[in-house]
Amino acid sequence: MGSIKATTKPHAVCVPYPSQGHVTPMMQLAKLLHSKSFHITFVNTEFNHRRLIRSKGPDALKGLPDFRFETIPDGLPSSDRDATQDVRALSDSTRKNCLVPFLELVGKLNSSAEVPPVSCIVSDGVMSFGIKAAEILGIPEVQFWTTSACGFMGYLQFDQLAKRGLVAFKDEKFFSDGTLDKTVEGIPGMSNIRFKDLPSYIRTTDPNDIMFDFMGSEAQKCLTSPAIIFNTFDQLEHEVLQAIASKFPNIYTIGPLPLLSRHVQESDFKSFTSSLWKEDSECLGWLDRQEPNSVVYVNYGSVTVMTEEHLKEFAWGFANSKQPFLWIVRPDVVMGTDSAILPEEYFEEIKDRGLIVNWCPQEKVLLHPAVGVFLTHCGWNSMIESISAGVPVICWPFFADQQTNCRYACTTWGIGMEVNYDVKRGDIENLVKEMMVGEEGKKMRENALEWKKKAVAATDIGGEAYSNFDKFIKEALHHR
Repeated sequence: MGSIKATTKPHAVCVPYPSQGHVTPMMQLAKLLHSKSFHITFVNTEFNHRRLIRSKGPDALKGLPDFRFETIPDGLPSSDRDATQDVRALSDSTRKNCLVPFLELVGKLNSSAEVPPVSCIVSDGVMSFGIKAAEILGIPEVQFWTTSACGFMGYLQFDQLAKRGLVAFKDEKFFSDGTLDKTVEGIPGMSNIRFKDLPSYIRTTDPNDIMFDFMGSEAQKCLTSPAIIFNTFDQLEHEVLQAIASKFPNIYTIGPLPLLSRHVQESDFKSFTSSLWKEDSECLGWLDRQEPNSVVYVNYGSVTVMTEEHLKEFAWGFANSKQPFLWIVRPDVVMGTDSAILPEEYFEEIKDRGLIVNWCPQEKVLLHPAVGVFLTHCGWNSMIESISAGVPVICWPFFADQQTNCRYACTTWGIGMEVNYDVKRGDIENLVKEMMVGEEGKKMRENALEWKKKAVAATDIGGEAYSNFDKFIKEALHHR
């Protein structure tokens, strides 16, 4: 009888950058493509494959007959440490070492009688070897920029800022002499942006810094791809999207992906996980026992680390606010350790109103009616999930495009307030109280709910993002 090879089913190979903030949206996109009758091969690194199995057991990556998981090496020394890899080493390694094993994998898929021939590649915007692979194979390819459009525009400026002699900085004084507060002129679609609001990799005195070079060059390479997709919607980042489109017209805004994903039959993917950390879902039961809009939800994402001193300042700030709080404390959140420890008397102080867990199903938490505000590192998944849920934010950006997202949340979108990087418990206490019961907080909650309405409308059947997703499949992946 007819084999799979004889069918015309399109086959998309999806390859995310190997960290949590990239795997999650790529998985959402892959499920959406699957719902449009694509055969999916989802490519994790061997390191992350092992972490995913540890987080939810071997069934987590069993897949379906037409949604399968494969791996490639990341080029780093083998490790079974259950923690986020070093971003600099990982970035440098993926761009140098992943093309050859990726081509070998696609070759293996194409010679298999069990799956259709690979018809297109969807690669992360910072995994540009996908562009090269598609050129070699002669098939369509798109870049999926998994962070914000404003972050993308920020990275596109790295080359120009270097040519203008504005970076790298001459010495370390730029941290304290007011340089970071100066406005950077001439960025298309982004006004009143200061150096401190641009992606943090500009904060270097080394013109050959790995991350400055990697992020700047990967963003530029996206412009050599046939198309770029963004996990955003037009109203949210209108000006900067227009500026990108004037330079590169083949962009598709298909977000927020958490909302667009409501059109997918999730029961098909019950055993799947994209979480590299073991989730504690008991916290949802705890939230059920709290009053509406009463809980401060705190999560710094999968990469942010801090000093033990900052952890203590956060801890007592939450305790002193007297508000109920759900606090996600990863074991590796304190620099240099695999266990963040708080004193026994602290747990005694918060026992009636605070819950601390290692990880949680964030989308479900943000959608819970008990959550009133989200203290976040401003990673793009967290920002877009918060907007999708209509929850305002307290911003403590750590690195990369998080500073840019923070600036937009606190000014353009009017949904957030920023914490000073050098955290003090009094500041945390005051910000929490203001956001939960103050006039400013009330205004931001109203703004957040307005943005939620716009996000829902964009992803409704016939909405702009919904229609853009169909266009993207027909135009960029050449599938009708």
